[in-house]
Amino acid sequence: MDFTLNIQENIASISRKIGYMIIDNRDNTQYNLVRKLQLNNFPRFHAYVKQQGYDFIFSLHLDQKAPIYGAKGVHAHNGEYFGPVVETEADRIKQLLGK
Repeated sequence: MDFTLNIQENIASISRKIGYMIIDNRDNTQYNLVRKLQLNNFPRFHAYVKQQGYDFIFSLHLDQKAPIYGAKGVHAHNGEYFGPVVETEADRIKQLLGK
């Protein structure tokens, strides 16, 4: 699920407010964030967040389990990109950020 929020804060402040950890970034404009739902790594919410000025473009999904890589580099991803669980999480993020 993709959505854009205009937020006049930095990504570290945003991630703390919504309960996510930054696990990677690219050129300080695209960030990889996760929020674990259990003590294990999965399931977890996973968001790629791209910053363009004060616009933060979220690409949110739910990882049910770790991706599986085949012998020939085939990647099987177990993510949910739509549905009530992902929509509820997007609404939670928007509410926490005052949007």
